[in-house]
Amino acid sequence: MTGAEPRVCVLRMEGTNCEDEMAAAFREVGAAAELVHVKQLSAAAPAHLRRDLEDYDILALPGGFSAGDYVRAGALFAARIKSSAGAALRRFVEAEKPVLGVCNGFQTLVELGLLPAMGDAMPPAPEAALCTNDSGRFECRPTVLRMDNRGSCAFTSGIPRGALLAIPSAHAEGKFASADPDIVERLEDGDQIAFRYVAPGGGPARYPWNPNGSASDIAGICNPAGNVLGMMPHPERAISRFTHADWTRGYSSEDGDGKALFASAMRAVRPRS
Repeated sequence: MTGAEPRVCVLRMEGTNCEDEMAAAFREVGAAAELVHVKQLSAAAPAHLRRDLEDYDILALPGGFSAGDYVRAGALFAARIKSSAGAALRRFVEAEKPVLGVCNGFQTLVELGLLPAMGDAMPPAPEAALCTNDSGRFECRPTVLRMDNRGSCAFTSGIPRGALLAIPSAHAEGKFASADPDIVERLEDGDQIAFRYVAPGGGPARYPWNPNGSASDIAGICNPAGNVLGMMPHPERAISRFTHADWTRGYSSEDGDGKALFASAMRAVRPRS
């Protein structure tokens, strides 16, 4: 692609409800973000409305309740994406273009096999799951994340390792789990853990600071190449300090803690734009 503004495809379908905030977050860091319905990636759309993933630099899957979270959260969104643009999505990921999935988007990336994707960029079946919170209910609360990636993730390159970020969470199925008993160790070895829940100050995250019971307090992971990131908390809701719960104190600028993720993605794509 050419042009000054990297293009972002914010993919939506019936039930997603965070696409406007996601698009606004990317626009805040200088991207040209477009809301694209999953139907627009297939021949089901009229020719003038069709879109091709190849024309975008970044793909973002927003939060919400796609298809009402029937079957499993993100399962039907993943099936729709595969049927509309599965081959194009694989090419997008294998080209190492950044892909971000937040909350329902994270669930969808896991259902697509794009995370954790330890052996194949897009395996035919999920390797993990985002399960029902240990509390058995929807958790909407402030959470604190520690950035634990050692350098592989495109979305954390502008965040110092060990930095604490105040990012809100809102989900009912956010407990990262896998049938593989060694999943955490394998993720650690591959530098695939991006964020962990911690208590304020960085201490161990007992409930409610780990709102779901996720294994090893995992809040976000990336694929081995580092270009696909999924996380349960919502960085697009923390672009400005004024949307933080403690916005009146502790901030030296108007930037919120989530903005650095989007700025990092822009640095990753600008050389190819």
